[in-house]
Amino acid sequence: MVLHTHTEHKEEIAGYRTCRVEESLPPFWKDKRILLIAVSASFLSIGLILKLIFKLNLPAEALFVATAITAGFDIAKEGLSSLIFRRRLNIDFLITTAAVGSFFIGHGEEGAAVIFLFYVAEFLESHAGERARRSVLFLMKLSPEVATVKRDGREFKIPVQEVKVDDVVVVRPGEKIPLDGIVVRGISSVNQAPITGESMPVTKQVGDTVYAGTINNEGFLEIKVTKRSEETLLSKIIRLVEEAQKVKSPTEKFIDKFSKYYTPSVIFLAVIVAIIPTFVFNMSFDEWFYKALVLLVVSCPCALAISTPVAMVSGITSAARNGVLIKGSAYVEEISKIKVFAFDKTGTLTEGKLEVTDIVPLGHSRSEILLRAASLEALSEHPIGRAIVEAAKKEGIRLKAVEDFKAIAGKGVMGKIDGETCYVGSRKLFKDLFNDLPEAHVRKLESEGKTVVFVGNEEKVIGLIAVMDRIRETTIMTMRELGRRNIKTVMLTGDNERTARAIAKKIGMSEYHAELLPQDKVIMVEKLTEKYGSVGMVGDGVNDAPALARATVGIAMGAIGSDVSLETADIALMQDDLSKLPYLIELSRKTLEVVKENVLASILIKGSFAVLTFPGLVTLWLAVAIGDMGLSLAVILNALRISLMKSDTLSA
Repeated sequence: MVLHTHTEHKEEIAGYRTCRVEESLPPFWKDKRILLIAVSASFLSIGLILKLIFKLNLPAEALFVATAITAGFDIAKEGLSSLIFRRRLNIDFLITTAAVGSFFIGHGEEGAAVIFLFYVAEFLESHAGERARRSVLFLMKLSPEVATVKRDGREFKIPVQEVKVDDVVVVRPGEKIPLDGIVVRGISSVNQAPITGESMPVTKQVGDTVYAGTINNEGFLEIKVTKRSEETLLSKIIRLVEEAQKVKSPTEKFIDKFSKYYTPSVIFLAVIVAIIPTFVFNMSFDEWFYKALVLLVVSCPCALAISTPVAMVSGITSAARNGVLIKGSAYVEEISKIKVFAFDKTGTLTEGKLEVTDIVPLGHSRSEILLRAASLEALSEHPIGRAIVEAAKKEGIRLKAVEDFKAIAGKGVMGKIDGETCYVGSRKLFKDLFNDLPEAHVRKLESEGKTVVFVGNEEKVIGLIAVMDRIRETTIMTMRELGRRNIKTVMLTGDNERTARAIAKKIGMSEYHAELLPQDKVIMVEKLTEKYGSVGMVGDGVNDAPALARATVGIAMGAIGSDVSLETADIALMQDDLSKLPYLIELSRKTLEVVKENVLASILIKGSFAVLTFPGLVTLWLAVAIGDMGLSLAVILNALRISLMKSDTLSA
């Protein structure tokens, strides 16, 4: 192929080279290849006029040769290089053979046209195909090249690569944030759409984290840098998207393997077509040699080879623009096969922010119960404990000192407050302490989806505290959308049976499994895989990492704040937004639909042209203009439709 230098070739597959996208591509009209196209077109046009109108065959043939050399030098060079040094018969070799053969039998105008049209086709394909990867180029341009750094009260503009961790950068209204950091001065709304795909601005103030490439809307911000330019979230996203484009799906691998044997088979068939009719049936050599050349051009595997990768790349980059990172085309394909999604409850279906909802006094005052519970829980690190402490602070309760504090693994805590031994914990702890528990109160609270914490002393239970994790706004809608797509939903939680049942019913889950430890969730994913085949696991990517790894496809939520999620999951949702799941499924199905359309169109059109070659109904002009160039462009343009999909169109 003439379109790229050898250093640009990333790999060659079955005679079709895929090429990496340059970080800085010239504008369409400034490309030097336009000049070669213009010169070649002039030679070819003048040659056709001289031959068809003025009947000047010799000057015309000279111009046809000039056309072939101008447009075809690098094509021929690459075709021969592939054959000699890599022992591969590629598309360049097929086109070169067809062109040379045309001149050999006196069809110079068609040989020149084949080379010229192939050159034009590859030029147009390179620009059309590059659009499918444009998201990566777009991401690269998001981060400004220069940052305004504040040192000793003065401002300096320096390249972002020279900014150090702990430097303070100044970002004015309308400017892009150059590096990840923490706001140390100012308040503003920030457009995080380039990272998360969410168009709604997010308010940022002192202490909040901001990310490179996002846009400061109206306020003045001073930001303390926490990541160097090569370590920012944006840099990681770019790296992951680039790596994802290299990971092949099973369909791509099959087509690559098929095409490996396809090109030599086509050449062998063309030789048979040229020889058998002539030497066995004594038919015209020129006629059947010409048909063999047409067959070579028609059978070029270009459109077939790019039919899958261009669609997959378009899907991956479209997802990236919408705040979804897919680690490779294999996962694009797998998502469409998912029969069931398993969800970790806390932090996924819910916000992961526990709040005290009820305090039930049993012989003691409400404030006494909260005081004892908060004083003990202040020494623990449990999320429920933090919620209880926060509730005490809101009510202005001053915590008391705790003596002889002890954590009872998996059950609760104990300690002495004002000389009195107190306990705070689960039903398991208090079953060991007392025979009589306030079951009626507990049942009522758990039936509402709340988790019940017992508070007591050495004599009895003195009160109950109920906490609840708020269900995300998008959860119920997402479960409904998944159900409409015939996908089963399963909730995995460590909550007790009654609480889990209430939450699952409220959300609209197909089924739930309660009282699970992390290792139990892995076992449940394995069981679901045995039952349904393909299982998607959705979680935060940290506590449920083993279950994510065991699933067919592991999907981590809220990856914008978690390096671990970005690295461990197969797919990462940059926001805490479950509504991206229906979009992801539709994107996967649409991508595979386009792949099937492209492959089917390639096989049918090329097959039809091949059959029509034998009665002489296809010329070299038609073979290259429609059977090769036209079909390849159609395949690429069809794949680009995927990039038009937006996640917000599915959130109804």
